[in-house]
Amino acid sequence: MTTAEQPREYHFVLTVQKPASGGCIVADWSGYLTPEPGWTRHDTYQAIRAEHVKQNPTLAHAGVLFFSLEPNQL
Repeated sequence: MTTAEQPREYHFVLTVQKPASGGCIVADWSGYLTPEPGWTRHDTYQAIRAEHVKQNPTLAHAGVLFFSLEPNQL
C-alpha cells in the first residue's frame, strides 16, 4: 500500500442545538476517526451523528449548527 492509499485520519467538530424548557441546549462534540474504505463525506457525517446520538440520546432530534471534517495530519 502506497502513502496515497493509506487510510487517513480525520478530526471532526459537531455542534447541535435542541429546544428545552426555558431556552435551548447547545452541545459540542469533537474527536477523530478513520472512515471505512469507500465512505463518502456524507457517510462519515451520518456515522458521527449516529454515534453522538448513541452517546447522548436526549439530543436525537437536535439541529446541527456546525459540522467540520478535516484531515487530522497538519
